[in-house]
Amino acid sequence: IAVGDIMARTRLAPVESGRADRQTRGFVQVQNGCDHRCTFCIIPFGRGNSRSLAPEAVLAQCRALLEGGAREIVLTGVDLTSYGRDLAQAPLLGRLVRLILRELPELPRLRLSSIDAVEADGDLREAIATEHRMMPHLHLSLQAGDDLILKRMKRRHGRDDAIRFCAEIRSLRPDIAFGADLIAGFPTEDEAMFARSLDLIGECGLSYVHVFPYSARPGTPAARMPQLPGPVVAERAARLREAASEAHAAHLAARLGRPLTVLTERGNTGRAPDFTLVRFQRDTAPGEILSVSAQAADARALIAA
Repeated sequence: IAVGDIMARTRLAPVESGRADRQTRGFVQVQNGCDHRCTFCIIPFGRGNSRSLAPEAVLAQCRALLEGGAREIVLTGVDLTSYGRDLAQAPLLGRLVRLILRELPELPRLRLSSIDAVEADGDLREAIATEHRMMPHLHLSLQAGDDLILKRMKRRHGRDDAIRFCAEIRSLRPDIAFGADLIAGFPTEDEAMFARSLDLIGECGLSYVHVFPYSARPGTPAARMPQLPGPVVAERAARLREAASEAHAAHLAARLGRPLTVLTERGNTGRAPDFTLVRFQRDTAPGEILSVSAQAADARALIAA
């Protein structure tokens, strides 16, 4: 039996993995698997096609987390924006978000993990624009900023799509902060192609960037493409990280002196709605939502009294 046949027949329900983190943030896996075949990724071969947790089961997990003390819930998935396409009547991610916010008025904060911008539906855009309990932070699966590399990755968006999406969402929700995944040194990437990924940090206004040096996964199409020398991959990853650090420093500087509502965690730290890390110079109890204004910052966080 071909691998593709096995994957097509695999229809297991996602693991119901609602859990609390430090008694403040709960995670609910609403989707597992992936229907797409990015050339660098081995995940679909291990987790099968996309499958979604029914909305009623999602609500039940959210309620359990709230009863356990969570003040924020994070919806997670391997390909989160494909949520619902395999369910009856195809309740997409935006409908799920609006359902949670409507049915759980006691939930202070709802957050998404990582999304594919090209799949963001109209209800999701509307929720981001109008629901104050929907946190203004999106982490995007971008991977690269050059159209030819994106095509060779078999991604479903182009460079302009990413830039346009960030501009559109920022116009709907001016306090939004964006993060993204970027891969350095993908096979066949030349210096000009890499420069377009580097420039994407500024053009999309990214505040948080996860940089991944390309590493070949056996059995993937990208592993059979012409590979770059290891030192070139490492050097480009370092340059991406340097640009990401500068962007994050600018993000922190822009928030100095501004009022913030921070959900506290252990270790006298917390997160603002846009996921900015805040360190307190005093003892704080986990699970409180505090109004603060930071007057200083270090390389990773704002510093609040």
